Amino acid sequence: MSATGSLERPADESWRQAPFRHAEFLPVDLDLREDADGTIRLTTNAPYEPIDSNLARAFLTTAARLGDAPALAEKGADGEWEYTSFAELARDVRGAAQWMLDTLPRGGVLVLMAENSVAVAALSFAAFATGTILCPVSPAYGIAGGDHARLRHVFDRVRPAAIYCDPRAAYAKALEDIGCEATIISSDPSVFGEGTVAVADIFRTKATDAVDTAIEGADTEAAAQYMMTSGSTGLPKVVQQSLTALAANTAQGLGLIGRAAGWDDIMLDWLPWHHAAGASVLRAGLTQGGTLHIDAGKPAPGLFEKSIANLRDISVPYFNNVPLGYAMLVEAMDKDTELRDTFFAKMRLMLYGGAGLPQHVYDKLQRHAVAATGHRIHMTTGYGMTETVSGCCAIHFETDKVGIGLPGPGVELKLVPTGDRYEARMRGPMLMIGYLDEPEKTAAAFDEEGYYRTGDMVVFHDRDDPAQGLAFAGRMAEEFKLSNGTWVYGGQLREQLLKALSDDIAELVLADDGRPFLGMLAWPKPGATLDGIAAKLAEFNQDQHGGSAKIRRVRLLEKPASANDHEISDKGTINRRAVLDNRTHTVDALFADEPPADVRQV
Repeated sequence: MSATGSLERPADESWRQAPFRHAEFLPVDLDLREDADGTIRLTTNAPYEPIDSNLARAFLTTAARLGDAPALAEKGADGEWEYTSFAELARDVRGAAQWMLDTLPRGGVLVLMAENSVAVAALSFAAFATGTILCPVSPAYGIAGGDHARLRHVFDRVRPAAIYCDPRAAYAKALEDIGCEATIISSDPSVFGEGTVAVADIFRTKATDAVDTAIEGADTEAAAQYMMTSGSTGLPKVVQQSLTALAANTAQGLGLIGRAAGWDDIMLDWLPWHHAAGASVLRAGLTQGGTLHIDAGKPAPGLFEKSIANLRDISVPYFNNVPLGYAMLVEAMDKDTELRDTFFAKMRLMLYGGAGLPQHVYDKLQRHAVAATGHRIHMTTGYGMTETVSGCCAIHFETDKVGIGLPGPGVELKLVPTGDRYEARMRGPMLMIGYLDEPEKTAAAFDEEGYYRTGDMVVFHDRDDPAQGLAFAGRMAEEFKLSNGTWVYGGQLREQLLKALSDDIAELVLADDGRPFLGMLAWPKPGATLDGIAAKLAEFNQDQHGGSAKIRRVRLLEKPASANDHEISDKGTINRRAVLDNRTHTVDALFADEPPADVRQV
């Protein structure tokens, strides 16, 4: 079969019987206690084994051991991989650290507004070395246009002393528009004008003993990094993270899936370092001694092709992506057996995060894995959030169910009963210090026992066998009421609809609070028709009970979700509220007494 031929799928479900490829996991050893009110407290009995909280020292120790071994790789203009060794990266970290000590105020903020790169990695660890507070922000903030609301909001909060930017005219205009007075650093100073510092000159700064003194004197409990929440319900909050929390989260990941993931092996990852999951891969790789290939693609039109090319080029034992990325990957594999075979050649663990993985996407991945290798491949989650640094719960056992798994070492999971579901709360050394300059929101984020309120709802796959793990059951922020007072469990319903309509729609938004019935707005896949989607919705409705789970009208969207209008995050997740608020005429037509011709009654 040719690499671009149509992949035949087995008519039966025999792939479900294939054994899993071996992967070394943390054994399941749970401690479950239930309070009188039904609250469940869940931990693992596996010991929490911390790593050095002084992350700059941890990296430099690894770099001294590995020397000329490759640490990072990125593709050059010729399309070939260019490698940076641990020794070279350590030199750049020390040079940048000296520059920061000489130039920036102690505890000053360094904003990074750039795509993943060797320079960003070096500046990040230099900040950890010097007490400079690292603040990665999404490049989308700098190219959003308009009034730059998110960029203004963040800069007003963090008050940067310096900003590293990729050399893009849009960034220069954004910084000029908001009146930024911080020192600007770039690989091409000419884009930003007089006074801009060349990052190459920073790396060439001669390091002195002051760098080692600063590293050894690091306050690992102080704020070391500001990370932005996704802003899915408004402007982003600034999360204060300490070195202790960053290292604790890395240690939890190593305990849960580290041997299976192989962070000391060959890696390829696109996830941005200004988000929790991507940053965790960078920290783990550089402290554990792996070689991280920086994927310049992402699951978006015009960019995913880069990821596909890289995945054809490099076989890795571990892969990390968001559900949207996996959905696009399986569609590519449907037509490309070369991609499928290369992807699964060494694969022993796939991780998803950022949102719940639809079961149908999981099933398709496993069909491809069995076709390529004769084995199913372990799939895990990185369940967590910016407030917990990154994932601190995971599936670390054999299962064919999607979910959020079980807590890692040092994680205390508190499950508060709410009807037939539980609200998930977490406590442990990975928790944030709090939201910057927002004491009321910080206080509201924690309960009376110091557990972080995730806002997520979960259920056991089998309450009588908790070792099967937990499943995501919706976000409280995604739940809303119809005008008759009945609740719509938006997260759960959305996942069910995406599965039922997987061949026809790419994404959907449920509408809307206070309406007499449920409507749906959807982005169709090529070839899908409104009548065909409405017919499948009618079949879906037959299996639903009550009006809070039945779709009565549907309308298709032509305009893609816009990051500039806060409708979609860098991780590809949809901000339902922003979509509805930005398209009020579309929503009103969906519920009109006499709807237009492009609305279908189901």
